[in-house]
Amino acid sequence: MKEITNFTEGKILSPLLRFAVPVLLAMFLQVMYGAVDLIIVGQFGSVTDVSAVATGSQVMTTITSIINGFAMGITILMGQKLGQGKSKEAGNVVGSGICLFSVLAAIITAIMLIFAVPISRLMHAPAEAFDDTVLYLHICSSGTIFIVAYNVICGIFRGLGDSKTPLITVAIACVTNIIGDALLVGGFHLGVTGVAIATIFAQAFSVLLSILMIKKRGLPFDFARSSIGFHKGITSQILKYGAPIALQDGLVNLSFLAITTIVNSLGVIASAGVGVAEKLAGFIMLVPSSFAQSVAAFVAQNYGAKKFTRAKRTMAYGVGTSLCFGIVMGYFSFFHGNLLSGMFSTDIAVINASWDYMKAYAIDCLLTSFLFSMVGFFNGCGKTTFVMFQGIFGAFCVRIPLSYMISRSASSSIFYIGLATPCSTSLQVMLCLIYFILVTKNFKKRMDIENESYLS
Repeated sequence: MKEITNFTEGKILSPLLRFAVPVLLAMFLQVMYGAVDLIIVGQFGSVTDVSAVATGSQVMTTITSIINGFAMGITILMGQKLGQGKSKEAGNVVGSGICLFSVLAAIITAIMLIFAVPISRLMHAPAEAFDDTVLYLHICSSGTIFIVAYNVICGIFRGLGDSKTPLITVAIACVTNIIGDALLVGGFHLGVTGVAIATIFAQAFSVLLSILMIKKRGLPFDFARSSIGFHKGITSQILKYGAPIALQDGLVNLSFLAITTIVNSLGVIASAGVGVAEKLAGFIMLVPSSFAQSVAAFVAQNYGAKKFTRAKRTMAYGVGTSLCFGIVMGYFSFFHGNLLSGMFSTDIAVINASWDYMKAYAIDCLLTSFLFSMVGFFNGCGKTTFVMFQGIFGAFCVRIPLSYMISRSASSSIFYIGLATPCSTSLQVMLCLIYFILVTKNFKKRMDIENESYLS
């Protein structure tokens, strides 16, 4: 790692795609990471084991998304410092991040160990699987330090313009997790305990591998023990950029859990159908999600280098590429959603219910192509407070209330309930467009002021 990948010069689309593809594959493997746990415990464990792992992993996924949101603060700030040519300060970003996230890991671990029981109650874990759910949370939360460390390391790599190394480490972690599950669950029949231990071991191995790779290849800027500390201004900036993203990701995840609760009131077929649709949506949304992270990394460097026009063009390429994929997936979701749903269920009623919900998601496939790349642009510019606002507004002022009102009406259907999501996204896109115009005007003012200073 002798050089930093420079996103401020040359072409945009091809480097953006080269960066986005590893991000996409890494996110895909992370989704599969949890799916493999359920598949293996379903083959070798009991029904209560499956329920406990499903509920517990949902909680841990929410925690991971919050940690990842905080880690984006490192990616954004490091990208900006490198774009400004301040390599020493980039080293201080890493040092501040290590201290900050060590404290965060300790806090999350303590909270999860103390409140695993009430959290399991809040998740309505079935009585027969309640103890196993608590056990799963206790074991997994004991390894929170590895979840935090992995996301911090990924944030550092992506800030350097390197998305391939996180892909390599998560791929190895995935393979390690599969071997661990097969051995502990399939071989020693440890059930929930085996799944949790395999997960922690795989994450620890991934972190160890990442550290060894950094030690061998080095960092392209000065970093010493003196860099590790709460550097004035830098720590607060990491929190300023990362906290709004973390809060938004956590609350948006909670909003979809709330919608699941609303749909559960319509019966088991609706519940199962929407459950299948949400699994499919998780895969479908990987492409726009990967571009959100990739655009953020690109824009952060260009924003730091004050190349605002190039930053806007990066967002446009992200929207265009995501939209091409969104059109294809929107078509299949709307017209052939039964084929996609059939991969997860053989029950015709469940497949049709899932298809109804997927028709609404087909619309959202197009809208998120715009929303996610715009969010990546704003994150790269450090406008994370606005990103948090629009995300929370869409979730709690539109998506949840609309879903609830539709579910209570006499003519409600799963399709109509599903429409609450694209309605929310539509309003969020409108908010982003308005804010984009304001940000663009601010760019122009800054460029005019700098030109005047240069001429004088």
